[in-house]
Amino acid sequence: MCLGVPLQVLECGEHFARCASRDGEVRIDISLVGEQPPGTWLLGFLGAAREVIPAERAAAIDAALSALAAAEGGATDFSAFFADLDREPQLPDFLRMKPA
Repeated sequence: MCLGVPLQVLECGEHFARCASRDGEVRIDISLVGEQPPGTWLLGFLGAAREVIPAERAAAIDAALSALAAAEGGATDFSAFFADLDREPQLPDFLRMKPA
């Protein structure tokens, strides 16, 4: 299984950025996303930033990673990690019917 990790840019150079992750600071290759200002959220995998993501998505991914860690520790109640589980799933815009 491949898991991307949300990273927040602290300092950025031409090819690498220093980012904060859930496990501390990391140096990440930014060749795929280009230079980003401090505060920007990136999705990182295997030492490289794969995409720029909004803060809300970074928080949701971090919550999911926390849920995985809790499951490894034997937890069975995951409602605290997924705030949107009490709602009906929503279709993406491109699948919704367009009014005629």
